Amino acid sequence: MAEENWVSVAKRSAINPGDVLGVRLGEREIALYNLDGEIYATDNLCTHAFALLSQGWLDGETIECPLHGGRFEVKTGKGLGPPINDDLKTYPVRVIGDDVQIRFE
Repeated sequence: MAEENWVSVAKRSAINPGDVLGVRLGEREIALYNLDGEIYATDNLCTHAFALLSQGWLDGETIECPLHGGRFEVKTGKGLGPPINDDLKTYPVRVIGDDVQIRFE
């Protein structure tokens, strides 16, 4: 895998367990999640309506949109029923030192 496809997006120390952090990378809005010490990344925009998931509620491994209550599985991006019709895009994550990096295809 090409090393240039990995991009540092945040510091690991900025995301406590159970927290969600929204970051912007160019035109992309990314949500980073700390689930029991493991970091995951998805698009930050709800697929149902324009809302930032990082402003929603993380419940275990599920993120709930703050606008209409749509829910997604953090690890897979799978939408969990109405009003969600489309899944979230997820991104591979690695942590190098204190840098959280995601890979773009």
